[in-house]
Amino acid sequence: MDNTRFTSLIAEILNQRSFAVVGVSRDRTKYGYQVYKALKRAGYAVYAVNPNMTEIDGDPVYPHLDNIPEPIDVLVTVVPPEVTQQIMIAAGKLKIGYCWMQPESESRAAVNQALANGMRVVYGGPCIMVAAREYQAA
Repeated sequence: MDNTRFTSLIAEILNQRSFAVVGVSRDRTKYGYQVYKALKRAGYAVYAVNPNMTEIDGDPVYPHLDNIPEPIDVLVTVVPPEVTQQIMIAAGKLKIGYCWMQPESESRAAVNQALANGMRVVYGGPCIMVAAREYQAA
């Protein structure tokens, strides 16, 4: 992986158990779908979040983070930056420890909100699908 500023944090995140993917999509060509499926294939407990869906491939989709019945270790955002910032407010209330803002979902305001919540954050480039594949291959 070329992004060394996050190397140890990426390993820490990929050693967690449960992930919430905000921005899951029915469209198999969209990153919201691809990220969700890649994490499931990698063996993680993955919870889909999208207020406009109720299920994806037979799995439940939760309208909001606080509807997920289990504690979440890592929040992955695959939504526009302004939505990511709002999600960070909810994530802070739930005491989620890590956030991975997929490329194009981050903003300075969202990153600042996550850091203010005490979250450890990956943003600005690395894709979690690529990182997970490289991590598991190592």
